[in-house]
Amino acid sequence: MPAKKIFTPFYEKLALVLIALIALGYVVILAKEILDPLIFGFIFAILLYPVASFFEKKLRIPRGLSGLLSIILLITLIWLVLYIVGSQISGLAGDWPMLKSQVSQSVDNLSQWIQHAFHIDASKQMSYVHSTTQKLMETGGEVAGETVGVISSLMLFYIFIIIFTLLILLYRSVLIRFIVWVFSDEHTAIVHDIVQNIQRILRQYILGLLLEMVLVACIACIAFWIIGIKYAVLLGIIVALFNLIPYVGIFSALLLSCLITFATGSIQHVFWVGVSVVLIHLIDSNFFLPTIVGSKVKLNALVSFLAIVLGEMIWGLSGMFLSIPVLAIFKIIFDRIDSLKPWGYLMGSGHAEKKSTVQKMKPATADKT
Repeated sequence: MPAKKIFTPFYEKLALVLIALIALGYVVILAKEILDPLIFGFIFAILLYPVASFFEKKLRIPRGLSGLLSIILLITLIWLVLYIVGSQISGLAGDWPMLKSQVSQSVDNLSQWIQHAFHIDASKQMSYVHSTTQKLMETGGEVAGETVGVISSLMLFYIFIIIFTLLILLYRSVLIRFIVWVFSDEHTAIVHDIVQNIQRILRQYILGLLLEMVLVACIACIAFWIIGIKYAVLLGIIVALFNLIPYVGIFSALLLSCLITFATGSIQHVFWVGVSVVLIHLIDSNFFLPTIVGSKVKLNALVSFLAIVLGEMIWGLSGMFLSIPVLAIFKIIFDRIDSLKPWGYLMGSGHAEKKSTVQKMKPATADKT
């Protein structure tokens, strides 16, 4: 007698999925200290693989040394960007007397407005400011200690990223063979396809982000220079760097740009800087992002925004950066497994899947006619 198929009710499947997601989320939160730099190392290793492969195959450099040289090149590029930003910030610090007078004048104007609007005289306002300042000074030691702890944690985090990147580049063949070996022989072609597409799409996505950042920085610097902002290069780099954070970075860039412009310029400058940042964001989101980045990772805005929010809730700022690449990896996997294709369709834009469905239906229609 043929074996009877066991029917599992939908609510049981849903409960198992929810339990698995909750358990996975709990493990991800607990393992943040190791998974966070590991995923960054994995992404950087994919980005640096062509450079390391060039050193290894063309220049006949050993694999370990080629990976180390590629990491040194990446660190050098990052250092150049930080050097440009630091030189601009040092110039901003050199104008401290002007900034102080500008801020004090703005505070006086704000105090007069509060006095006329809410009938609170200047003496009460100053007493409140002094009491708040005294409380901040009392907790200054704790803040300084926490700042030192945060800096040391960040340095350790960056060191872990460098180590993971180097080790992944060094043992990349072992990792790929392990992934293929885990699955049966009938799934070898699918596994190879998934691995190759993950490498290709993530590399194109990261390079697209870098190209988009350079274009946004150039446009922002030119716009701020036309307006007459003193620190146009600094503000352009700030707008480009915060632009790496999808959907949320525009608000941070707008706030910082307006604050720095307010401290060094006039209200008219602040207004035009705000208008410029919004227009640059519109140009980027409607032209640069779909053309340069959107064509590489086809994710819809709803799922992307949910992933960014969940990434921030789980891992903070690094979770926001990693949410889109991790989501792209899952979509690549889902699109190539029949039972998971509906989830890949849900995460995508729907255009490619709709087109492929229509192409599959055409032969059947032709057969019927």
